[in-house]
Amino acid sequence: MTETLSVLIVEDDPHVLLGCQQALQLEDIASIGVGSAEEALARVGADFPGIVVSDIRLPGKDGLTLLGELKQRDPSLPVVLITGHGDIGMAVGAMRDGAYDFIEKPFSPERLVEVVRRALEQRSLAREVSALRRQLTGRQALEQRLIGRSPAIQQLRELIANVADTGANVIIEGETGTGKELVARCLHDFSRRHSKQFVALNCGGLPESLFESEIFGHEAHAFTGASKRRIGKIEHADGGSLFLDEIESMPLALQIKLLRVLQEHSLERLGSNQPIAVDCRVIAATKADLNELGKRGEFRSDLYYRLNVVTLELPPLRDRREDILLLFEHFLQLAALRFDRASPVLDRSTSAALLAHDWPGNVRELRNVAERFALGLPVFKGSGAAPDGHEPSFAEAVEVFERNLLGTTLERHAGNLSQAAQALGMAKTTLFDKVKKYGLQ
Repeated sequence: MTETLSVLIVEDDPHVLLGCQQALQLEDIASIGVGSAEEALARVGADFPGIVVSDIRLPGKDGLTLLGELKQRDPSLPVVLITGHGDIGMAVGAMRDGAYDFIEKPFSPERLVEVVRRALEQRSLAREVSALRRQLTGRQALEQRLIGRSPAIQQLRELIANVADTGANVIIEGETGTGKELVARCLHDFSRRHSKQFVALNCGGLPESLFESEIFGHEAHAFTGASKRRIGKIEHADGGSLFLDEIESMPLALQIKLLRVLQEHSLERLGSNQPIAVDCRVIAATKADLNELGKRGEFRSDLYYRLNVVTLELPPLRDRREDILLLFEHFLQLAALRFDRASPVLDRSTSAALLAHDWPGNVRELRNVAERFALGLPVFKGSGAAPDGHEPSFAEAVEVFERNLLGTTLERHAGNLSQAAQALGMAKTTLFDKVKKYGLQ
């Protein structure tokens, strides 16, 4: 894992703070300076890629309190304490409580740089080992949660395993029923945020009058009917992941407020002027083209660019037909267990019907069909044996599959035979003959 580690320096004396930052800058070590523990806590989330150097004596919360709260968030985070002459005993006790090291005032730039380098090396190694372990575990577990052998699903699993632990905001694009929330949960579960909350909100399922309170929260008596304080979804997701489904439905006025939260890492509840530090990863899902909506003024482009660090595109089921029977068998086994019934055998005519169907409802529709089949009901109206009692042969089932595969590929390439033939790995003349054979337009 390659990343830039930085040093967060917490020091209320501006002269000492400036001296520390200059000493590190001369050694090409990136640093950020803040004047209080409260400011530090607002900047250090679950994905903070660096270490903390803090004075023990600070206004408000002191350095020892800061140490305790940082260790609760991330036990592996190295925290170096700066001590005064009379704080040595206190610092030694703090090391027993998890501090990485301490530096006694007055200290030389060389002493600061030496301790910081050692802490950064430890941090880098620990994060690399942790990420590799999670990535390996994630790849193995993803095969059980995102089922399929198609190239599109294999590539999707690889992308999820690679970006889950980065903490980057993600946009998931896909038609209804393709599994956007499942992918969002995988991103959360295989990240270092997995022990915190995964909070989901459907932006299209709330009236605009309730939306602001639901996402930002409110204080008691902030408006008529607000009898007590409510914690909003963003605050509830602090340290974890916030999943915003159908984000294209979010009112424009609230998009501005969400953008501010993402930029400032803080929010204000309705009826309050008190900023609250928040740290959550935002995973947004949409079935629309947000970039195109932005060009038409129907979605804020600045919010789109803030969210669009990583884009995951979920293929519709009709474009991964090689996964249909595998998924159907999986859902069939789950349904048989839930309904306490023996799993019925998937016969050839039913398989042909499943492969021939266009699946407008995608994986969600397939799961419903599997549950009907588990209850002994036909998968589709008129499915099963044909009206004349004839069961399709293997060759007939293959023709059904081939016709649908060619049709969807041609549709995806806007009828361009050359592009479709290249995608299918066949000669253009062969594709042309098959187009004529099946009467495809």
